[in-house]
Amino acid sequence: MELQWDPWDWQDYEIAQQPSWRSQDELEAVRRELRLRAPLVFPREIDALRRSLARAAQGQAFVLQAGDCAESFHDHSAAAIRAKLRVILQMAVVLTYSSGVSVVKIGRIAGQYAKPRSSDTEVHHGLEIPVFRGHIVHDDDPTLEARQPDPQRMLTAYDLSRATVATIKALTEGGFSDLSRAHSWNQDFVASSPEGERYEAIAAEIERALRFMAACGIDLSHEEVLHQITLWTSHEALLLGYEAALTRRDPSSQRFYDLSAHQVWIGDRTREPKGAHVRFVSGIANPVGVKVGPTMTSDELLAVCGELDPDRTPGRLMLVARMGHDTVRSALPDLVRAVQSAGHPVVWLCDPMHGNTFVSEAGYKTRDFEDIMDEITGFFEVHRRLGTWPGGIHIELTGEDVTECLGGGEGVLETELSRAYDTICDPRLNARQSLDLAYRVAELLIR
Repeated sequence: MELQWDPWDWQDYEIAQQPSWRSQDELEAVRRELRLRAPLVFPREIDALRRSLARAAQGQAFVLQAGDCAESFHDHSAAAIRAKLRVILQMAVVLTYSSGVSVVKIGRIAGQYAKPRSSDTEVHHGLEIPVFRGHIVHDDDPTLEARQPDPQRMLTAYDLSRATVATIKALTEGGFSDLSRAHSWNQDFVASSPEGERYEAIAAEIERALRFMAACGIDLSHEEVLHQITLWTSHEALLLGYEAALTRRDPSSQRFYDLSAHQVWIGDRTREPKGAHVRFVSGIANPVGVKVGPTMTSDELLAVCGELDPDRTPGRLMLVARMGHDTVRSALPDLVRAVQSAGHPVVWLCDPMHGNTFVSEAGYKTRDFEDIMDEITGFFEVHRRLGTWPGGIHIELTGEDVTECLGGGEGVLETELSRAYDTICDPRLNARQSLDLAYRVAELLIR
């Protein structure tokens, strides 16, 4: 008989990818404090996202999920948030204008502070130290002292997430995302590039269309979709104590919601069908995602889908394929067929970042833009061949002028990686590369 779900019963299940906290008593004290904190998002917002994702599951919308690999405690200014929002807005405009498909915009933001890792330790200058697991756990400085897991950092992560949510709301509701201001989203270092010039042409056409409608007597002042957008928040639900402490039962529906974010996902390393992470997300009403790597079998995937989407609800489950560009065309089809045959109305997303990481000759972890695009192209090819909908992309990016990924329209070279390599974890696309990617994905959407 199925046990009744509780936000804390994941503790009775095997769990992976957890820090070795310095004090269990301190950890419990932090969890108690988090239970008293106000929610970061609200059930009605989560329900609205689920309805939008249901449209994507039915092939009527496309999901753009994008943001930092790992958010930093050291860079949470309004300017940094604005830069990320700006490039996501630009990408959404390009995708919508070029393809005519509605775009659901989800940020890896306001909570993406924890990272799963393939190894527990790393070696730095001959010293073996704990691997960096995100600022919610410890600092990124490569010392034994800095890498000691500290439960108090969960409270800092909450505070910064709350400030980020407030900043996003102020920007999206205060005119920054007004479509009539599309020109202003083009940053200087982007505007001077071929991608930026191409974007300026789209912005000018949108501006002319808005003027034309106004001249025809169409009152656009009350058209909310033109003047503000919704950027939903998301992160990986890795530290289940943090997630459970922010999970509340909604009095009206009697359903449990994880109010740390609108949407959460579990990774390829924590997707065990009978494990703690799957158990936790099985009981929350949020839309949930699962990263699907190249080693996952159809039986394993169907077992996860059965746990997370037993009622086959459109908008509930997102499957995020992260295969690698040389594997996606061979590994993905059987998985898509199995899910389709089982009747799960999922949203399939492509994460072309994590399967295409390598280390340059100079020792920089990087990704090649053409490998990223090849995986997205393969993802589309598989879905087109099977008659299913390629529902979206899941991208790690920044609005800053970094040099972390190779290639793109202006071609970041391997010798240039050291110029502005600022990530605290994995390499991200910069704003020019992100815009270039949006154009190329839009072309795939209209084929």
